[in-house]
Amino acid sequence: MSRERIRAQDWILVCDGSKALLLRNDGDAQDFNLVEVRTTINEGAATHDLGDDRPGRVYGSVSGIRSAVEAPDLHDRAEQAFLAGVAAEVDSDIASGAVKRLLLIAPPRAMGFLRSHLKPASTSAIVAEIAKDFTKMPVPEIESRLRAFNQ
Repeated sequence: MSRERIRAQDWILVCDGSKALLLRNDGDAQDFNLVEVRTTINEGAATHDLGDDRPGRVYGSVSGIRSAVEAPDLHDRAEQAFLAGVAAEVDSDIASGAVKRLLLIAPPRAMGFLRSHLKPASTSAIVAEIAKDFTKMPVPEIESRLRAFNQ
């Protein structure tokens, strides 16, 4: 995706599989003033709360030999469900006209999952993507990193 400068009133989505931070730039292209619009947190449940699936078994049709099947990663499923919900929220924000331009910041795996769940109108609103994890940074640190991106 091409790299475009961040402007006034652009929205920035910073997320990973456990936290999504939606920011708006109330400043301009040179002097950012990122304002937190919404924070969504995936309360990481304990594995026993997510489910107790045991690995499945497969029986050979001819020989009758049994084999174990890999158990599903329940935490991975919870993260994917969280990211699908974030994508739905962004779709809604863009459809309502609240968001015109969006910068997406997420680790590569989360970025790919988000992209695959966003509607075409939302993907066309994305002006730039940064494949990094900024979710644990305070907003002033995110501003600092984005200033370097904007130059």
